[in-house]
Amino acid sequence: MIFRRRLLAASLAATCPALPLTVFATMNATADQDPYLWLEDVTGERALAWVRERNAETRKVLEAEPGFAANRDRIRAILDSKEKIPAVNRRGDWLYNLWQDERQPRGLWRRTTLDEFRKSEPAWETVLDLDALGRAEGENWVWAGATAFGPDYRRALVSLSRGGADASVVREFDLVDKRFVDGGFALPEAKSSVDWLDADTVYVGTDFGPGSMTDAGYPRIVKRWRRGQPLAQAETVFEGETADVGVWISVDREPGFERTVLTRALDFYRSLQFLWQSGRWVPLAKPEDASVSFWRRHVLVELRSDWATGGRSWPRGSLIVGDAEAFVAGGDARWQALFTPTATRSLAGFTSTASRLVLNVLDNVASRLETWQPGAAVADAWTQRDLPAPHPGTLSVQALHDPLLKADTLAEHLLVSYTDFLTPDSLMLADAAGGEMATLKSRPRYFDGEGMRVEQRFATSRDGTRVPYFVVWPKGATANGRNPTLLYGYGGFEVSMQPFYSGSIGSSWLARGGIFVLANIRGGGEFGPAWHQAAVKRHKQKSYDDFAAVAEDLIAAKITSPTHLGIEGGSNGGLLVGAVMVQRPELFGAVVCQVPLLDMRRYHLLLAGASWMAEYGNPDDAGDWAVLKTYSPYQNVRPGVKMPAVLFITSTRDDRVHPGHARKMAARMREMGYAPMYYENIEGGHGGAADNAQRADMAALEYAFLWRTLGRDA
Repeated sequence: MIFRRRLLAASLAATCPALPLTVFATMNATADQDPYLWLEDVTGERALAWVRERNAETRKVLEAEPGFAANRDRIRAILDSKEKIPAVNRRGDWLYNLWQDERQPRGLWRRTTLDEFRKSEPAWETVLDLDALGRAEGENWVWAGATAFGPDYRRALVSLSRGGADASVVREFDLVDKRFVDGGFALPEAKSSVDWLDADTVYVGTDFGPGSMTDAGYPRIVKRWRRGQPLAQAETVFEGETADVGVWISVDREPGFERTVLTRALDFYRSLQFLWQSGRWVPLAKPEDASVSFWRRHVLVELRSDWATGGRSWPRGSLIVGDAEAFVAGGDARWQALFTPTATRSLAGFTSTASRLVLNVLDNVASRLETWQPGAAVADAWTQRDLPAPHPGTLSVQALHDPLLKADTLAEHLLVSYTDFLTPDSLMLADAAGGEMATLKSRPRYFDGEGMRVEQRFATSRDGTRVPYFVVWPKGATANGRNPTLLYGYGGFEVSMQPFYSGSIGSSWLARGGIFVLANIRGGGEFGPAWHQAAVKRHKQKSYDDFAAVAEDLIAAKITSPTHLGIEGGSNGGLLVGAVMVQRPELFGAVVCQVPLLDMRRYHLLLAGASWMAEYGNPDDAGDWAVLKTYSPYQNVRPGVKMPAVLFITSTRDDRVHPGHARKMAARMREMGYAPMYYENIEGGHGGAADNAQRADMAALEYAFLWRTLGRDA
């Protein structure tokens, strides 16, 4: 089985911040000029005392807002709902799921069969109780995933995070006896990667000691580790450079097509890839910014720049397929295009069944599915067919095929989910070979959408680019210039913002008369690599221009006005709203800035920041800094400006985007006489929260802030 592997999984956008449950350069704050460096001490007593004081101030105000507790309880009930769709992963005869609710806040790792899963109330078998484990071990464990060894799937490498951090411990688990394996594979807390080579051997990248991690905090060294062998004696098979993002290995164990591929990530978008053959790593002749996947006899290359090969040029954004054996040998791979982008179409992802590739295609930010089937010979033309699915909205597709099974009854089956702003998620079972989709599960409606409507509009950015955005109108709303409006954006790392259904936005915002807007600004992936590359590094300002253009369009159309317009973004989106808040404060009444980057002078020195220089540039490069300093919020905020109200949200346990960004920005604004609100969850990782109770509480704080600032119910 193949699937789209992006370097996003390795760094910031790997967890694209969940959509909410809900140019001036005045100083160059170098290290010796920054009075708030002490707030970068994540768990320092002085820093945490400051955090607790800010938290108490914020809670005192926002918890007193009318309906705060009721709204928090309603959001918690939505998150804990027994009717939500369990997300499943197939391992042999079982479908596995992590389930969280009010009784199991950290979650049950459980399993059922497909026949049971079809039922309205499946019978689930508990495999691991995270809450009980945490109590027994005195740890605040948060689920971080599992890698099982097939085809029997008796053993799995389970990752557990303390408080939701990216770093995790890894422990071998017996899925039959339902216990951790005595003397099994185990790794201490680190940002590790592991994959099975055979039942008694794994490839591992982890913190092996000084010098073994990259500047970005990811594994630089990969070793082959045999059962019973001390980790220190494991055989080194590859070493990257400290300036790399990291090194990862992926093992394909499909009988007859066994391959081990190593990826050395030079930066967030460029990599060198190697195939293990005859005891050595054979380099793959690909563009550095392209990604390579193998599927049986075929090799697939996803292009981020134009590539001239095989006697022709293939445009960026294409997915091409060729002869894997010839490609590895350096010969003519006889390339064919399975996807070529247009002005409106881009490739969102792909997966494989036993005999077909299934492509997820975006057209004007609406999803469509198509299948491609190879001919009898590896060089024969492929056959394309559309796979009927709901439209327009957001589709995701997951193949159920297990290539390790000799006879797989689900060889051509897919799980397809569909949603849009007013349509709750549904999960369907599809056959890539044809036939009707059968609905397996549907989420209930968590708010009354009767009378609500959605429109797609276009704003014109400063350089003339048309920027799409979605407007979700509540019932009875008109363009009167007084509508409380929440504008959300991201605009980075080639991550697309697509329509989604949110019970909390619907019940806490739309149902109370608020308008919700989702912007598709440059820097994202809505229109392929070109849309992203137009707003990276020294062109990053275009993301902020696009976002401001959407805000201006909303105001010009009298959908809202600055007094009633709030903006929200997390992570890279936190940088987005921080930058436009400083640049265009007159456009906004409120800003919710979640787990943000804000100090672009020091971001590359903090946690995983060094891995994002391909997106933002290197602050130590004079040319890059000349651009970064024009928009870095921490360097550009100044006193005496009429600023919108702002709420900073972050997490102490975020070991991806350092909480020091939000801490220092809030402190600097307070020094200048502003009154920013600040809340830092003591655990939760980059997602901000570790369980549904925390998620509901933080969302309720955000909505209380927005309604307090932008206006009461219309």
